[in-house]
Amino acid sequence: MTYPRPSFESKLCAPETLAMRCAQLPRPLVFTNGCFDILHRGHVTYLAQARSLGAAMVVALNTDASVKRLGKDGERPINALEDRVAVMAALESVDLVTWFDADTPLECILSARPDILVKGGDWAPEAIVGAAAVRARGGQVHSIPFEFDRSTTNLIARIRASGDDR
Repeated sequence: MTYPRPSFESKLCAPETLAMRCAQLPRPLVFTNGCFDILHRGHVTYLAQARSLGAAMVVALNTDASVKRLGKDGERPINALEDRVAVMAALESVDLVTWFDADTPLECILSARPDILVKGGDWAPEAIVGAAAVRARGGQVHSIPFEFDRSTTNLIARIRASGDDR
């Protein structure tokens, strides 16, 4: 027996088709980005809150090489890009998922032309990459405060510590 491909796979968008795919999404369009290595409650709450600001949302993920250049733990990302984009696409709050290999998502932001740019509360709005371009087109920039004190780094540390008990 064969089974159909999951419908969320239609949300995957190669960077070179991002502008065209975003033009087909309802407006206002929300854009956010990050590593989203191991999804946790803080991530999904943030993503749902970001999505509530518009009619559709694009999420751009750092490639594996881009994550490594961020100076996180040398073993990061734990999950490869192909797995991270699939998990992200499966979320109800996400309409389109793409990725970027650069150190910043600026090229994706310029291609997507979002109406609303969002990052988590650890980013001051004026420091968010692409903020000036979005505001210049009349868009908004939001820094959503963290509602749950969660982090992938702390989660990995807890997992490693529990393995020390064996």
